[in-house]
Amino acid sequence: MNARFVALVAGVFFFFLAVFTQGVLPFVEPSARTDLVTAVVRTDLGQLKWMVAEATDYTPLQERGRRVYLREGCWYCHSEYVRPVTGETRRWGPVSEAGEYAFDVPHLWGTRRIGPDLTRVGLKYGDEWHFAHFWNPRQLTPDSIMAPYRELFDAPSAPIKIVDDGAGHRTLEKTPVTEALFNFTSKEQMPLTPSAEGLLFVPMQARGKLPVILTPNKEYAGDTVNLAVETEDLQALIAYVQKLGMNRGKWRDLFEPQELEVTDAALPRSDAWIAYGKEVYERRCIGCHGVKGDGNGPAASFLYQQRPRNFTQGVFKFRLTQKPIPTDGDLLRTITRGIRGTAMPAWYELPLNDRLAVIQYIKYELAVDRSDPTKPYAYFTEEPPGQPLYIPRPPAASKDIIARGKDVWQNAKCWECHGNTGKGDGQKAAGLKDDFGFPIRPADLTSGQFKSGPAVEDIFRTMSTGLSGTPMPSFRDSLPEQDRWALAYYVLSLSAFKDPLTLEPLKISAKDRDALDNPAFAAGSPENAYVPSGMTAHVTAAAPSPEFGERAAKAAAATAGGR
Repeated sequence: MNARFVALVAGVFFFFLAVFTQGVLPFVEPSARTDLVTAVVRTDLGQLKWMVAEATDYTPLQERGRRVYLREGCWYCHSEYVRPVTGETRRWGPVSEAGEYAFDVPHLWGTRRIGPDLTRVGLKYGDEWHFAHFWNPRQLTPDSIMAPYRELFDAPSAPIKIVDDGAGHRTLEKTPVTEALFNFTSKEQMPLTPSAEGLLFVPMQARGKLPVILTPNKEYAGDTVNLAVETEDLQALIAYVQKLGMNRGKWRDLFEPQELEVTDAALPRSDAWIAYGKEVYERRCIGCHGVKGDGNGPAASFLYQQRPRNFTQGVFKFRLTQKPIPTDGDLLRTITRGIRGTAMPAWYELPLNDRLAVIQYIKYELAVDRSDPTKPYAYFTEEPPGQPLYIPRPPAASKDIIARGKDVWQNAKCWECHGNTGKGDGQKAAGLKDDFGFPIRPADLTSGQFKSGPAVEDIFRTMSTGLSGTPMPSFRDSLPEQDRWALAYYVLSLSAFKDPLTLEPLKISAKDRDALDNPAFAAGSPENAYVPSGMTAHVTAAAPSPEFGERAAKAAAATAGGR
């Protein structure tokens, strides 16, 4: 028996083994044996802990999106399985668990990975990023090999004229196409901004409203636009994609590769590094932020709720400095972590040198006011960052400090913008605008999608510095330090024990809630996840592996002993 014969037999054996395990078995046993997963929850005291939970089925909209995903062949290139090796877990997130696939028939594990794995893509990007991505992936990533999926949009071939509505606004001409989309007699306006190329994205929420063409910074100078209209299939597909990985709760807030806290990490100014930073910018950033860095890239029309940052004005939201100009460390933190809930993704996978280089390019080439060509004003040269603020260690979390934070919330009138429950629906919310003239909604603090970061120190930093370019003020002079800490803890508590995708309260008993609220109880990994009362037998009987059941039983016993 020679080696070639052995290799042939082995090859045939493993081929049919794969057919059996991935083709036959799913029909014999079409569903997982368990719907249990480990998920991260935020407690009332702001801590993030792992617990055993039940995976949830797809909603009708998500199920429709899954059918679109299958129909369009997305699974040919994208896998949905994180394997237990370091490279996978540091790139994608926690290892996949059997319960995550309880409602997947057929499963879409895949192996090819021509495109990125999508197991943990839920809430990694905002919906607006996905709109731009499906229209043209290469406007976000020039070297992407993904084909555009413009058939998912309603894209009339004829351009639509921009006209004056006689009431001081610019709107769209009434045609059979526009009258089917909008209500030109409605008092409810929908501001829409075309891209520099004249593409106008129309989201679902614009339907039945009066379209108002908003170009406060001359984002578009033409008199006609081409429409790209969101459809129900596109809405459903994005809902499905956002669901992926979300049975694991707020795991992304504990994802170590994108955690970064640095005061400064500057490179000396260098023409070579600036030139390299330009290359990085053109590969990674130009699609949203534009060639000039004015926030008017080809994808900008799709980002109708959160416009890309306009670097040319030298205004940056997230910083640790008293003055508006941030340090390199501030910019590095934002680039590495991304901005949750928006189209700005986390760039932790980008090499550190690339991130530092693009900061050089932003600082010295883009953050320059060129309104007077003879006297360009370089913000980082003329107004160098001041000393960073010192953030001390936070006080210990407690119910008392959260109660104090609630009082501060009332006295500081945070509810005027964020609403009584923190959902961003306060009485002043509707009329707020940023410094660039675009409407801006206060953050929905119940979502837990905190743009500046998920830790209490991040919220405290925002309370202390405000968010430049927005109506969010600094409270550093008006509130003492202890009140800002209390307010930060209270803000975190608004998203406690809520599903990060649906924002619905988790079904958890008062007993389990009290146990998880215990600061002394640590559940910092899936291996020592807290097991809710009454679930221990179910966990050990239906666990995806004996090891999982053993770990869960030990965690339950340890927790019971602690109580």
